[in-house]
Parts: sequence; structure tokens; C-alpha cells
Amino acid sequence: MITILLFAVFFTVVVRIPLIWSVIVTVLGYVVYAFLQTGLAKLLFGSIAIAQKDISDGYLLQFASGFIIILLSIWLYKIGWGFKFDFERLRFKFEDVLMIMLISIFLVFVSVVFYYNDLLVNILFFAAVMVFLLYYAVHKEAEEDID
Repeated sequence: MITILLFAVFFTVVVRIPLIWSVIVTVLGYVVYAFLQTGLAKLLFGSIAIAQKDISDGYLLQFASGFIIILLSIWLYKIGWGFKFDFERLRFKFEDVLMIMLISIFLVFVSVVFYYNDLLVNILFFAAVMVFLLYYAVHKEAEEDID
């Protein structure tokens, strides 16, 4: 939770994008990574509990997740995929309030999901959040292309 907040502040202060968009980008990145890592834990070890038994399994999971994300990022960059829209132009009247509420709900649900530590629930939750945030971001970028 603290890392999410620190990255959001970093994007706001250093990259200079609006706070709401920095939180969206940060949460989306976290969700994609968590979704991939949960899927890899299931694929490689069968469960998170098994992966947590041996520290070397945790290192393997982190390495595999990072390796796949780096390769995916390089590939997406090479084919020109990414968000290149003007963040300032894309504001709804009540967008900030709505997104803050949704992000707050997400942070509460993340805590609950991790408390229960159920792989299927993790995968479904992170997939749903990822689809929602990607749809929202892609929809906003498509609106700018029309303008």
C-alpha cells in the first residue's frame, strides 16, 4: 500500500501528471504485475503457500515475473503501444471523485483478498481490476484521438 502511494506521488511530482492519473497508472501497473505473478505462482508451484515455503521459490517467482514483464514492456514499446494522450485534457467533471472512490475501494479489497490468500480469488480480482483500468485508460485515449 505504501509503495502504491509513493509511486503515485512520484508520478505526480516528477513526471508531472495529475494525481488521479498517477494513481491510475500506479494501480494498473501493480495489478498487471500481481495478476502475472499470481498466475505464475499457480503455474510453477500450484499455490502461493507452496511458493512461500522455500525462499528460493520466492526468488524464482520474482525473477520469472520481472523477466516476463521486462520482455513484455520492451515488446510493447517496440510496437508502439502505450499511453501517449494528454493527461490534462482528459478530465470529466466528477472524474476525480469517482476515481478516488474506486481506488479506495480497490485498496480495501486488495487487503481483503490478500487476507484470504486464495489463488482463484486473487486471479479473478486482479483480472477484473486490470480489465476495468485498461478499458478506462484505452477508452480515454481513444476519445482524445477522436478530438
